[in-house]
Amino acid sequence: MRLDNTARGLYPIAPTPFFTDGRIDYDSIDGLTDFYLRAGATGLTVLGIMGEAPKLEQSEAIAVATRFIQRAPGIPVVVGVSSPGFAAMTSLTRAAMDAGAAGVMIAPPPSLRTDDQIVTYFKQAVEAIGPEVPWVLQDYPLTLTVVMTPGVIRRIISDNPSCVMLKHEDWPGLEKISALRGFTREGLMREISILCGNGGLFLDFEMERGADGAMTGYAFPDMLADVVRLQKAGERDAAHDLFDAHLPLLRYEQQQGVGLAVRKYVMMRRGMIASDAQRKPGAGLTANAKAEVEYLLTRVGRIDSRAVLGRE
Repeated sequence: MRLDNTARGLYPIAPTPFFTDGRIDYDSIDGLTDFYLRAGATGLTVLGIMGEAPKLEQSEAIAVATRFIQRAPGIPVVVGVSSPGFAAMTSLTRAAMDAGAAGVMIAPPPSLRTDDQIVTYFKQAVEAIGPEVPWVLQDYPLTLTVVMTPGVIRRIISDNPSCVMLKHEDWPGLEKISALRGFTREGLMREISILCGNGGLFLDFEMERGADGAMTGYAFPDMLADVVRLQKAGERDAAHDLFDAHLPLLRYEQQQGVGLAVRKYVMMRRGMIASDAQRKPGAGLTANAKAEVEYLLTRVGRIDSRAVLGRE
């Protein structure tokens, strides 16, 4: 199964589950994957920024990716392989593809500044992993500090036929989606899949601008799948009503520095993973923060019963 430009729907960004002592919880990987499949995932993305990939040894990263791939044989799995050096990127790509991955995701290193530097970097990255490997271009300037204009993205896609998807995470970024879809309509760029991140914070309107779905880690992937489905069906108001009910929790989860802790806590509360532990460095939520999250869950639960959880 190889990733291509027809990818649609929900590709959740999976966290890496840990025990409190920092060991990888492989049983929770199985349970999390099963939850994603029940939630309507059409694909899966592992070892992204949310997956705490930089905290893993290379052998651990391969083991984590392999476990997800083996647990989800019916859907494409994308593996994040971003690395400061091409040697590590190449070895992880080969291991992931050998294990059955559908493709890989590559983010630009923060050192890139000029348009030519960015375009050259991705050309060299493709040479390193091999032009036969399908890959996803991650555009996340808020965290990675690399700004890619629509024109630069078009150059990267034109230069590299193996780039089949954009993970769109610019903010504000709605006009970027419109510009890229305009290039395709005008015959200036081949069609690619566009899946959106940023915790899903703008998914309601991103779908209306031409996005194909979501690739993000919000703790209610089933809601994301529903919003994508409703928008594709033309049920705009229903999609916005459901999205709006979750917006306060989405916003809370987007806080820099604690966002992953919030996500893992809610995932644990939903039974998706056994523990909300992060591998150090990384701290959990304070008692005050947990109380705020619980309050937000009760508010979401007034509209979406999936947020109605038993007491902690």
